[in-house]
Amino acid sequence: MITQADKAERFLALHRADEPLLLPNPWDLGSARLLASLGFEALATTSSGFAATLGRNDGSVSREEALVHAAVIVAATDLPVSADLENAFADEPADVAETIGLAIQVGLAGASVEDFTRRDGDPIYDLRLAAERVAAAAETAHAGPARLVLTARAENYLHGRADLADTIARLQAYQEAGADVLYAPGLRRLEDIRQVVREVDRPVNVLALDGVPAVAELAEAGVSRISVGGSFAFAALEAVVSAATELREHGTYGFRAASAAGAAAARRAFG
Repeated sequence: MITQADKAERFLALHRADEPLLLPNPWDLGSARLLASLGFEALATTSSGFAATLGRNDGSVSREEALVHAAVIVAATDLPVSADLENAFADEPADVAETIGLAIQVGLAGASVEDFTRRDGDPIYDLRLAAERVAAAAETAHAGPARLVLTARAENYLHGRADLADTIARLQAYQEAGADVLYAPGLRRLEDIRQVVREVDRPVNVLALDGVPAVAELAEAGVSRISVGGSFAFAALEAVVSAATELREHGTYGFRAASAAGAAAARRAFG
Protein backbone atom coordinates (compact mmCIF):
# COMPACT_ATOMS: atom_id res chain seq x y z
CA MET A 1 0.00 0.00 0.00
CA ILE A 2 1.29 3.46 -0.93
CA THR A 3 1.40 5.64 2.18
CA GLN A 4 0.93 9.37 2.49
CA ALA A 5 4.65 9.68 3.30
CA ASP A 6 5.55 7.69 0.16
CA LYS A 7 3.41 9.99 -1.95
CA ALA A 8 4.91 13.12 -0.43
CA GLU A 9 8.45 11.85 -1.05
CA ARG A 10 7.54 11.00 -4.64
CA PHE A 11 5.86 14.36 -5.15
CA LEU A 12 8.92 16.33 -4.03
CA ALA A 13 11.21 14.18 -6.19
CA LEU A 14 9.14 15.06 -9.26
CA HIS A 15 10.23 18.71 -9.02
CA ARG A 16 13.11 18.81 -11.50
CA ALA A 17 14.39 22.03 -13.05
CA ASP A 18 15.34 20.38 -16.34
CA GLU A 19 12.03 18.52 -16.66
CA PRO A 20 9.18 20.45 -15.02
CA LEU A 21 6.37 18.53 -13.38
CA LEU A 22 3.19 19.19 -15.36
CA LEU A 23 0.57 19.41 -12.63
CA PRO A 24 -3.04 19.41 -13.86
CA ASN A 25 -5.85 20.52 -11.59
CA PRO A 26 -8.93 18.25 -11.51
CA TRP A 27 -12.12 19.66 -10.08
CA ASP A 28 -13.98 16.47 -9.12
CA LEU A 29 -13.48 12.73 -8.77
CA GLY A 30 -14.16 11.96 -12.42
CA SER A 31 -11.75 14.56 -13.77
CA ALA A 32 -9.10 13.28 -11.33
CA ARG A 33 -9.40 9.74 -12.66
CA LEU A 34 -9.47 11.00 -16.23
CA LEU A 35 -6.31 13.08 -15.82
CA ALA A 36 -4.55 10.23 -14.01
CA SER A 37 -5.39 7.94 -16.94
CA LEU A 38 -3.67 10.36 -19.34
CA GLY A 39 -0.26 9.77 -17.80
CA PHE A 40 0.24 12.68 -15.43
CA GLU A 41 2.46 11.92 -12.43
CA ALA A 42 0.67 14.05 -9.81
CA LEU A 43 -2.49 16.11 -9.40
CA ALA A 44 -3.51 19.27 -7.58
CA THR A 45 -6.89 20.61 -6.57
CA THR A 46 -8.14 23.97 -7.80
CA SER A 47 -10.07 26.28 -5.49
CA SER A 48 -11.80 28.07 -8.37
CA GLY A 49 -12.64 24.89 -10.26
CA PHE A 50 -14.04 23.21 -7.16
CA ALA A 51 -16.06 26.31 -6.25
CA ALA A 52 -17.60 26.23 -9.73
CA THR A 53 -18.88 22.69 -9.13
CA LEU A 54 -20.82 24.15 -6.18
CA GLY A 55 -22.17 27.03 -8.26
CA ARG A 56 -19.92 29.54 -6.53
CA ASN A 57 -17.03 31.83 -7.37
CA ASP A 58 -13.48 31.38 -6.10
CA GLY A 59 -12.92 32.30 -2.47
CA SER A 60 -16.32 31.10 -1.26
CA VAL A 61 -15.39 27.58 -0.14
CA SER A 62 -14.93 26.79 3.56
CA ARG A 63 -11.99 24.93 5.02
CA GLU A 64 -14.14 21.89 5.74
CA GLU A 65 -15.47 21.82 2.19
CA ALA A 66 -11.96 22.16 0.74
CA LEU A 67 -10.60 19.33 2.87
CA VAL A 68 -13.51 17.00 2.09
CA HIS A 69 -12.99 17.76 -1.60
CA ALA A 70 -9.24 17.08 -1.25
CA ALA A 71 -10.00 13.74 0.39
CA VAL A 72 -12.21 12.82 -2.58
CA ILE A 73 -9.39 13.59 -5.04
CA VAL A 74 -6.86 11.67 -2.91
CA ALA A 75 -9.16 8.63 -2.90
CA ALA A 76 -9.65 8.80 -6.67
CA THR A 77 -6.07 7.84 -7.55
CA ASP A 78 -2.76 6.54 -6.23
CA LEU A 79 -0.98 9.64 -7.55
CA PRO A 80 0.36 12.27 -5.17
CA VAL A 81 -2.18 15.06 -4.69
CA SER A 82 -1.46 18.61 -3.60
CA ALA A 83 -4.26 20.91 -2.43
CA ASP A 84 -4.93 24.55 -3.12
CA LEU A 85 -5.79 25.64 0.42
CA GLU A 86 -6.01 29.35 -0.44
CA ASN A 87 -4.73 31.30 2.60
CA ALA A 88 -5.26 28.23 4.80
CA PHE A 89 -8.61 29.81 5.74
CA ALA A 90 -6.87 31.68 8.55
CA ASP A 91 -4.89 34.77 9.41
CA GLU A 92 -2.99 33.64 12.48
CA PRO A 93 0.02 31.29 12.19
CA ALA A 94 -1.36 28.78 14.70
CA ASP A 95 -4.57 28.45 12.70
CA VAL A 96 -2.61 28.06 9.46
CA ALA A 97 -0.67 25.21 11.12
CA GLU A 98 -3.94 23.58 12.14
CA THR A 99 -5.14 23.60 8.53
CA ILE A 100 -1.90 21.94 7.39
CA GLY A 101 -2.30 19.27 10.06
CA LEU A 102 -5.76 18.50 8.76
CA ALA A 103 -4.38 18.35 5.20
CA ILE A 104 -1.96 15.63 6.28
CA GLN A 105 -4.79 13.71 7.90
CA VAL A 106 -6.77 13.51 4.64
CA GLY A 107 -3.76 11.98 2.87
CA LEU A 108 -2.49 14.90 0.83
CA ALA A 109 1.10 14.80 -0.44
CA GLY A 110 1.29 18.57 -0.67
CA ALA A 111 -0.55 21.80 -0.03
CA SER A 112 -0.16 25.45 -0.91
CA VAL A 113 -0.59 28.45 1.37
CA GLU A 114 -0.90 31.92 -0.11
CA ASP A 115 -0.28 35.39 1.30
CA PHE A 116 -3.62 36.79 0.07
CA THR A 117 -5.65 38.13 2.97
CA ARG A 118 -9.07 37.91 1.25
CA ARG A 119 -9.53 41.60 2.10
CA ASP A 120 -10.05 43.92 -0.88
CA GLY A 121 -8.50 47.01 0.70
CA ASP A 122 -5.48 45.18 2.08
CA PRO A 123 -4.98 42.10 -0.10
CA ILE A 124 -1.46 40.96 0.91
CA TYR A 125 -0.27 40.11 4.41
CA ASP A 126 2.56 42.14 5.90
CA LEU A 127 5.79 40.32 5.06
CA ARG A 128 6.67 39.52 8.66
CA LEU A 129 3.26 37.98 9.37
CA ALA A 130 3.28 36.23 5.99
CA ALA A 131 6.63 34.59 6.78
CA GLU A 132 5.43 33.59 10.25
CA ARG A 133 2.42 31.93 8.66
CA VAL A 134 4.67 29.94 6.30
CA ALA A 135 6.97 28.99 9.19
CA ALA A 136 4.04 27.65 11.21
CA ALA A 137 2.78 25.73 8.19
CA ALA A 138 6.24 24.30 7.50
CA GLU A 139 6.75 23.19 11.09
CA THR A 140 3.56 21.14 10.94
CA ALA A 141 4.15 19.97 7.37
CA HIS A 142 7.58 18.58 8.21
CA ALA A 143 6.88 17.11 11.64
CA GLY A 144 6.83 13.35 12.00
CA PRO A 145 6.90 10.67 9.31
CA ALA A 146 3.91 12.05 7.39
CA ARG A 147 5.81 14.90 5.74
CA LEU A 148 3.82 17.18 3.45
CA VAL A 149 5.33 19.20 0.58
CA LEU A 150 4.56 22.84 1.36
CA THR A 151 4.20 25.36 -1.45
CA ALA A 152 4.31 29.03 -0.42
CA ARG A 153 2.56 31.45 -2.76
CA ALA A 154 3.32 35.16 -3.22
CA GLU A 155 0.07 36.58 -4.61
CA ASN A 156 1.16 40.12 -5.57
CA TYR A 157 0.61 39.75 -9.31
CA LEU A 158 -2.94 38.43 -8.93
CA HIS A 159 -3.97 41.40 -6.80
CA GLY A 160 -2.71 44.50 -8.59
CA ARG A 161 0.79 44.57 -7.12
CA ALA A 162 3.13 43.90 -10.03
CA ASP A 163 6.23 44.39 -7.91
CA LEU A 164 8.90 41.87 -8.83
CA ALA A 165 11.38 42.97 -6.15
CA ASP A 166 8.80 42.58 -3.38
CA THR A 167 7.64 39.27 -4.82
CA ILE A 168 11.19 37.91 -4.81
CA ALA A 169 11.77 39.19 -1.28
CA ARG A 170 8.64 37.38 -0.18
CA LEU A 171 9.64 34.14 -1.87
CA GLN A 172 13.08 34.35 -0.26
CA ALA A 173 11.47 34.89 3.14
CA TYR A 174 9.16 31.92 2.59
CA GLN A 175 12.15 29.80 1.61
CA GLU A 176 13.88 30.75 4.84
CA ALA A 177 10.66 29.95 6.72
CA GLY A 178 10.77 26.37 5.44
CA ALA A 179 8.70 26.21 2.24
CA ASP A 180 9.58 23.33 -0.09
CA VAL A 181 8.27 24.94 -3.30
CA LEU A 182 7.83 28.61 -4.23
CA TYR A 183 5.08 30.03 -6.41
CA ALA A 184 4.24 33.53 -7.65
CA PRO A 185 1.10 33.10 -9.78
CA GLY A 186 0.62 35.80 -12.39
CA LEU A 187 4.21 36.08 -13.60
CA ARG A 188 4.26 36.00 -17.40
CA ARG A 189 7.52 37.46 -18.69
CA LEU A 190 10.31 34.95 -19.20
CA GLU A 191 12.93 37.36 -17.89
CA ASP A 192 10.97 37.82 -14.65
CA ILE A 193 10.58 34.07 -14.23
CA ARG A 194 14.29 33.57 -14.87
CA GLN A 195 15.12 36.15 -12.20
CA VAL A 196 12.89 34.43 -9.65
CA VAL A 197 14.54 31.07 -10.36
CA ARG A 198 18.01 32.62 -10.02
CA GLU A 199 17.28 34.35 -6.72
CA VAL A 200 15.73 31.48 -4.78
CA ASP A 201 16.98 28.04 -3.85
CA ARG A 202 13.78 26.02 -4.02
CA PRO A 203 11.75 24.54 -6.89
CA VAL A 204 9.62 27.19 -8.59
CA ASN A 205 6.06 26.68 -9.85
CA VAL A 206 4.61 28.74 -12.71
CA LEU A 207 0.91 29.10 -13.48
CA ALA A 208 -0.05 28.55 -17.12
CA LEU A 209 -1.73 31.79 -18.23
CA ASP A 210 -2.11 33.70 -21.49
CA GLY A 211 1.31 35.01 -22.45
CA VAL A 212 3.27 32.58 -20.27
CA PRO A 213 6.14 30.96 -22.21
CA ALA A 214 5.71 27.39 -23.42
CA VAL A 215 6.82 24.43 -21.34
CA ALA A 216 10.12 24.04 -23.19
CA GLU A 217 11.08 27.66 -22.50
CA LEU A 218 10.13 27.38 -18.84
CA ALA A 219 12.18 24.20 -18.54
CA GLU A 220 15.19 25.98 -20.02
CA ALA A 221 14.65 28.78 -17.50
CA GLY A 222 14.86 26.31 -14.62
CA VAL A 223 11.18 26.10 -13.66
CA SER A 224 10.41 22.88 -11.76
CA ARG A 225 6.60 22.75 -11.92
CA ILE A 226 3.83 24.08 -14.15
CA SER A 227 0.20 24.07 -13.02
CA VAL A 228 -3.01 25.15 -14.75
CA GLY A 229 -5.22 26.28 -11.86
CA GLY A 230 -8.87 26.37 -12.83
CA SER A 231 -8.17 26.47 -16.58
CA PHE A 232 -9.17 22.88 -17.33
CA ALA A 233 -12.36 23.20 -15.28
CA PHE A 234 -13.41 26.36 -17.07
CA ALA A 235 -12.45 24.94 -20.46
CA ALA A 236 -14.88 22.10 -19.69
CA LEU A 237 -17.58 24.62 -18.76
CA GLU A 238 -16.99 26.51 -22.01
CA ALA A 239 -17.46 23.25 -23.93
CA VAL A 240 -20.87 22.89 -22.23
CA VAL A 241 -21.77 26.49 -23.08
CA SER A 242 -20.76 25.96 -26.71
CA ALA A 243 -22.76 22.74 -27.03
CA ALA A 244 -25.81 24.24 -25.32
CA THR A 245 -25.67 27.36 -27.48
CA GLU A 246 -25.50 25.27 -30.64
CA LEU A 247 -28.53 23.24 -29.60
CA ARG A 248 -30.60 26.22 -28.44
CA GLU A 249 -29.74 28.67 -31.21
CA HIS A 250 -29.15 26.40 -34.21
CA GLY A 251 -30.93 23.17 -33.40
CA THR A 252 -27.96 21.12 -34.56
CA TYR A 253 -25.82 18.46 -32.92
CA GLY A 254 -22.26 19.17 -33.93
CA PHE A 255 -21.25 18.78 -30.31
CA ARG A 256 -21.86 15.05 -30.60
CA ALA A 257 -18.38 14.45 -32.09
CA ALA A 258 -16.66 15.89 -29.02
CA SER A 259 -19.19 14.10 -26.80
CA ALA A 260 -18.36 10.74 -28.35
CA ALA A 261 -14.63 11.33 -27.88
CA GLY A 262 -15.21 12.35 -24.25
CA ALA A 263 -17.36 9.30 -23.56
CA ALA A 264 -14.66 7.03 -24.97
CA ALA A 265 -12.03 8.69 -22.79
CA ALA A 266 -14.27 8.26 -19.75
CA ARG A 267 -14.79 4.58 -20.47
CA ARG A 268 -11.06 4.05 -20.68
CA ALA A 269 -10.41 6.01 -17.48
CA PHE A 270 -13.24 4.55 -15.42
CA GLY A 271 -13.21 0.98 -16.68
